[in-house]
Amino acid sequence: MNRSIMLAWMAHCYTSTGLVCAALGVRALLDDRPLDVFMWLLVAFVVDATDGVLARRARVDVYTPQFSGRKLDDIIDYLNYTFVPVCLIYQQDLLPPAWQPLLALTLIASAYGFCSEAAKTRDGFFTGFPSYWNVVAFYLFFLRPPGAVAGALVAGFALMTFWPVRYLYPNRNPEGRWVGIGGGMLWGLVCLWLILHPQTAPVWVYVSLAYPAWYLAYSFYLHYRQV
Repeated sequence: MNRSIMLAWMAHCYTSTGLVCAALGVRALLDDRPLDVFMWLLVAFVVDATDGVLARRARVDVYTPQFSGRKLDDIIDYLNYTFVPVCLIYQQDLLPPAWQPLLALTLIASAYGFCSEAAKTRDGFFTGFPSYWNVVAFYLFFLRPPGAVAGALVAGFALMTFWPVRYLYPNRNPEGRWVGIGGGMLWGLVCLWLILHPQTAPVWVYVSLAYPAWYLAYSFYLHYRQV
């Protein structure tokens, strides 16, 4: 096999490890090990943050034109960013029973987002809330807000999928790129610490919220600056 073709398939194989993370996350979910679920979701996040660089360097669109890496990536992302986290929210009773039907809206809204042709723009933005349900589940689990607050957050983010606000794609947009990437790495390390040491002082959970808050605020700023 041509070396370039082999490298392109190796890049696809690396992306495919996200499927293994999803499967192991489901296994941990069935065994009622929520922290292990978050660990596998974090590993999947790292794979997703790095596989695009490998795919572009391997020129997968040139050397494997018959195979859509984007479709593979979307399937894996739906599992790790939506399906597994939503199942964890349900299993861990992070929403009171009266609010749990919202999880169906979450699954449908996210599927719409992934299937929308406008979901990713050429200039490095997501259109509509980019289905970061792994992040939502993480903070619902560690903060345990009142049921009405949790329900309002889930409903709000689900509806934001249909609201055409542009959200920053940190590793594809020059706007705040190094803050986005560097902040994301620090945020991931703090999340890892919380997963490994869940009894850590709650203040670290609130400290870790700084990055998601910056991401949302900066995305809104960029969107309305360009409107």
